[in-house]
Amino acid sequence: MGELRLMKGNEVIAEAAIRCGCDAYFGYPITPQSEVMETLMAREPWDETGMVVLQAESEVASINMVYGAAGTGKKVMTSSSSPGISLMAEGISYIAGAELPCVIVNVQRGGPGLGTIQPSQADYFQSTKGGGHGDYRLIVLAPASVQEMHDFVGLAFDLAFKYRNPAMILADGAIGQMMEKVELGDFVPRKTSAEIDAVYGSWATTGKKASRAKNVITSLELDSALMEQNNLRFQEKYRKMQQDEVRYEMIQCEDAEYILVAFGSSARICQKSVELARAKGIKVGLFRPITLFPFPTEPIAELAKKVKGFMTVEMNAGQMIEDVRLAVGCAGESKPVLYFGRLGGIIPTPGEVVDALEQKLIGG
Repeated sequence: MGELRLMKGNEVIAEAAIRCGCDAYFGYPITPQSEVMETLMAREPWDETGMVVLQAESEVASINMVYGAAGTGKKVMTSSSSPGISLMAEGISYIAGAELPCVIVNVQRGGPGLGTIQPSQADYFQSTKGGGHGDYRLIVLAPASVQEMHDFVGLAFDLAFKYRNPAMILADGAIGQMMEKVELGDFVPRKTSAEIDAVYGSWATTGKKASRAKNVITSLELDSALMEQNNLRFQEKYRKMQQDEVRYEMIQCEDAEYILVAFGSSARICQKSVELARAKGIKVGLFRPITLFPFPTEPIAELAKKVKGFMTVEMNAGQMIEDVRLAVGCAGESKPVLYFGRLGGIIPTPGEVVDALEQKLIGG
């Protein structure tokens, strides 16, 4: 067993970054994720592993620093919260267009606009449908515990480098601020320049080598025919993600007549709701998407053939419900897919979820 600690979700993001061999973090403070950078500054990893930690002058600057460092084949990351991610959107699109790996952490707060500093899940559309301009996708992981905040840092880097694509850890203020016991991973050495050349030499800008042609990293292509080919290649990559990288969890779905679909903090709440509902004789299960992109369409489509209906539970106005309805439609079913949620940073209670299940789905 690894080292056990009691840590906040935001703090463990920082610790996991150090331990997984992250080369650099560039960020800017914003509630409720500021502890990520604060923890990194307090840990002083530059003395321990050589990791660079820098507070940029803005979110726009930080994402473009990530862009530059990612082009050299380094493990680089940033973190922010909802309005900050909006400011990064152009840079994220550039990074996706340049096909570079990086990790972006979004600890969501309520909006729109400056909104509130309380937890929210209202960045689902922004994260899974692009957010910036152009036909691009992010790999999106949704942790539901402090342990997953830790584990998903290494996983996000692995997937980002596998597909040369930005990966996002989409948490919320509740997961970022809560404290839980977490098992920390072992330290992974940072890659040397020679190792980067050996693994990523086909694209990384590690200095001109006589053994290869000059590498140029850009998202610009003025020839429309070539740009179309770039985009077609991107879409094929996203299809490969959908084929190979879907992750999800099912809880008590074997005999379920109704399914709650929720991610992150909402999924934790729904676990208790399932317990309460089953105590009342209602056969309900929980389906938790772990990858929001690629979305687990096929597993939900299979459940649609067996159950009476679905209810998404989200801390937003109803965003993931669109993907659930598409999944149910892919099964050729006309089962009801309804929504329950709270807005403005209010976290629903397990009892409210059960009441909504009875009133909206069962009684409706």
